[in-house]
Amino acid sequence: MPESSVLSQGDTLQAQRPAVRPAAILSVATELPEGRMTNAELAAQLDVTEEWIVARTGIRERRRARPDERLSDYATRAGAKALELAGVDAADLDLVIVATLSQDELTPNTAPIVAYNLGAARAGAFDVGAACTSFITALAQGTSQVESHRADHVLIVGADFITRIVDYGDKRSAPLFADAAGAVVLGPGDPKRGWIGPIVLGADGSQAETLYATLAERKVRMDGPEVFRHAVKRMSEVTREAVTQAGLTLDDIDLFVYHQANARITRALGERLELGPERVVECIETIGNASAAMLPVGLATAQSDGRLRPGSRVLLSAFGAGFVWGGGVIKWGEVRSA
Repeated sequence: MPESSVLSQGDTLQAQRPAVRPAAILSVATELPEGRMTNAELAAQLDVTEEWIVARTGIRERRRARPDERLSDYATRAGAKALELAGVDAADLDLVIVATLSQDELTPNTAPIVAYNLGAARAGAFDVGAACTSFITALAQGTSQVESHRADHVLIVGADFITRIVDYGDKRSAPLFADAAGAVVLGPGDPKRGWIGPIVLGADGSQAETLYATLAERKVRMDGPEVFRHAVKRMSEVTREAVTQAGLTLDDIDLFVYHQANARITRALGERLELGPERVVECIETIGNASAAMLPVGLATAQSDGRLRPGSRVLLSAFGAGFVWGGGVIKWGEVRSA
């Protein structure tokens, strides 16, 4: 075919392509293990006091799945709840994205299993691996699909069983991590449904050895003080950048939902950005840090306690191993949670 004909067809296709439309979060749901590991249990293993753990993490207990439970089952149940709340049938999903670093097997990925379990027979499905930033990275991917009309409905699940890669003899990391799943359904936005604004992502691979888990050992290793310093710096920066790109100021944001890595990090962010504690969600105390699950868990927590309401402008941000980080602004619509 002559080159001129190819260009002509491409130009025609481009002219026919519909304009960008807003995307929105239509529902949020969580699935938390019934099992818990308390500070009393952990303190005895680590030869520290319960107060020592609380002072350094803000955590009193963390959710923990049973050894026989599968991450894909938790992700499926969270996804099913989110679909029911959104009024979207699984058969109408165009895409299923699971954000995780702790899938059940090395391969296959979790998303195809979740899509099959739900009956999303025509949906594409893939996992996103960006450590604790996986959920907001998946949100960026799903949002772009809806905005560009490549998808009408996208299910995003953040699910991690981090307790399975924790060294319970390491007092630097053992008190932090937990297991959980959370999910949202995306669809076209409007004044009633809200919208998802710009999402800013960043990375610095020079810090890869500061927080990692090798395939050989399968245990989380971290330099806590360095992670703390970089997390506060990067999430502060990306908060300001995302808010600016949305054409807003920090004063315009009603609620800040940060990844629940450590209560000291969340509080340090609030202090650096001069945010009142009532505007910053903190839910790590009785859940722990379940990595990719924590942003949807934070949204559901804020909705259940009444701080997240229709019309609220919300800043989402996370930081994780890599280092990778992200931030974005959303306007909350008439969204139900479970």
